[in-house]
Amino acid sequence: MKSRPSAQVFRPRSNALVVVFGAFMVVVVAGTATAVILYANSAFVTGVGETLQQPVPFSHQHHVAELGIDCRYCHADVDRSAVAGVPPTSTCMSCHSQLWTHAQMLEPVRKSLERDEPLRWNRVHDLADYVYFNHAAHVNNGVGCESCHGRVDRMPLARQVQPLTMSWCLDCHRNPGPNLRPEQAITAMGFDAAAVDSHALLERYGIQVDRLSDCSVCHR
Repeated sequence: MKSRPSAQVFRPRSNALVVVFGAFMVVVVAGTATAVILYANSAFVTGVGETLQQPVPFSHQHHVAELGIDCRYCHADVDRSAVAGVPPTSTCMSCHSQLWTHAQMLEPVRKSLERDEPLRWNRVHDLADYVYFNHAAHVNNGVGCESCHGRVDRMPLARQVQPLTMSWCLDCHRNPGPNLRPEQAITAMGFDAAAVDSHALLERYGIQVDRLSDCSVCHR
């Protein structure tokens, strides 16, 4: 007695459907991953270009470019402390007790001094709490203010110009040479990095590049 042939479960065109479905899933997964990466690096997340409301519309462009005030006059601890700090009201009033003494925009500054209450500035560059960043370690090893904060001498209001992401930091840690400059140019704006020997600066500051990517450098 001959056995009956078994019934075919899937039609031949099912193979094509499986291929199409597999290709569709690859596109979906790749597209989702790309979308997540683009979103994580977008200005919406990183804050690049955002201008925050401040108690006083302080203009770096006016103070740095027009008046020629050095960054360290206001951020006095930048080369001595992990935190650059903001100037106390007394620093502001060292000039404004004689200049623009009755300007309406400076009313919060005068009240701050009168009440002995510090101005509450909104942080423009705000790293995650699990990231350790030391301003003094960077400034004293040749990294200029401009490398992270951009051309503040062209900013009527301070804004973030770099993403401050982990990949952005690692790019510099793996190859810090292009961001190094001599001590006398740390606060200079518009510095020409091509005019200096980055390899000589690495030796001058004693920077060991192979250790800058260790996790403990930024996560402690």
